[in-house]
Amino acid sequence: MKNKLRTREVFRVGVMIAVVIAGALIPHVAWAHAVVVHSSPAINETMQGPNIEITMKFNSRVDGKRSTFLLSGSDNESKPLVIEQQNAPDTLSSHTKLGPGKYEIHWQVLATDGHITRGEIPFSVK
Repeated sequence: MKNKLRTREVFRVGVMIAVVIAGALIPHVAWAHAVVVHSSPAINETMQGPNIEITMKFNSRVDGKRSTFLLSGSDNESKPLVIEQQNAPDTLSSHTKLGPGKYEIHWQVLATDGHITRGEIPFSVK
């Protein structure tokens, strides 16, 4: 009987330790990568040209000096866009002049936790 109670007690303690460890790790996993929460242009948006303002807001701080925006068009040529000085730690912005056509912004950011995230935002200019 004592052995059975001892086994249950050890099991309960083991489960409680596992729950505490899992709870401590979950916030780190959830914030491991910077994710775009708002962008202008939005995905598949049609913008009025020629002056295009580009803004991306992320779910965490990003390092603007170590992040990049590349613009590609229907000619499959890519050109880097200059990222302006950050006014907010979670936002990057740039601007460019574009003629009518389909474009894609290829972004890469470095979050302050050291993780790199990449993505694309396709859009059109009329």
